[in-house]
Amino acid sequence: MEYENKLVLAPMVRVGTLPFRLLAADYGADITYSEEIIDHKMVKCERKVNEYIGSTDFVEKGTDNIVFRTCSQERDRVVFQMGTSDAVRALKAAQIVCKDVAAVDINMGCPKSFSVSGGMGAALLTKPDLISDILTTLRRNLDTPVTCKIRLLESSSATVELARRIEKTGVSALAVHGRKVPDRPRDPAKWNEIADVVSALSIPVIANGASSVMVARGALWNASIFSPKGKAHWEDVKREYVRKSISWDNDVKSTKHTLKEMIMHYSCLEFPEGKAVIKSENLADLAKVYGEEEYYRLVSNNRFSPTRR
Repeated sequence: MEYENKLVLAPMVRVGTLPFRLLAADYGADITYSEEIIDHKMVKCERKVNEYIGSTDFVEKGTDNIVFRTCSQERDRVVFQMGTSDAVRALKAAQIVCKDVAAVDINMGCPKSFSVSGGMGAALLTKPDLISDILTTLRRNLDTPVTCKIRLLESSSATVELARRIEKTGVSALAVHGRKVPDRPRDPAKWNEIADVVSALSIPVIANGASSVMVARGALWNASIFSPKGKAHWEDVKREYVRKSISWDNDVKSTKHTLKEMIMHYSCLEFPEGKAVIKSENLADLAKVYGEEEYYRLVSNNRFSPTRR
């Protein structure tokens, strides 16, 4: 995978599932990250080909719980992002999925408690030896490209020092979130500190103003932000997301979460649309909300027709 001059969909929990990744790709995203998947979950999975919808599913053994879903259409651009705090477990998880993705990325930037409490995400930023162990182990044992995503440290020099150490592990690229762990999304990103990292490394750096541009919330609110033709109306983008969620049988909770995020940015959940989304119990309900009943019927009939069995 090439990382120079690319438009990148950032990893987003409960958003970066297959339909949204494909939506972003359709609008022009070159690289699409999955939501963070914890290694503990992935090592319990087995790979299954879903012939009904044409996907490859990684399902928790003994259950119907789909931990990660992908398809051949995104094979050359999807990055599987993993949360881990252990090199051996990370490798075991990566080996399960690596043949079906373009790259494996280690999350070292998430500041949320569910990640940090397990020694993952931003907790790794204070453990450079463990970072090196995880990345070196993956690089030595996988043919798939390995990358990682970090946040800025307390000083620019500290960030650069860590970035240089990461580069020495042989990773293909480094993504840098331009904020520090205590910062909130509303706080301005520190572009000058990202630039210091770019100047210090020879590998591609993914961030605003770097080798490639990574977009999170802007893409969530309107995935057509990647389009070279300019942004489409958010209503059209939202409806296309619903259609893709139907096509790929997306988890209804994930679909509702993403739709609610879109609605809250442009409107209000107290309006009829928001209330209808909240009340929806399945994809058929959401199809009715967005006038896609006929599309839902066509997809369902094709999926379960005798010729598809």
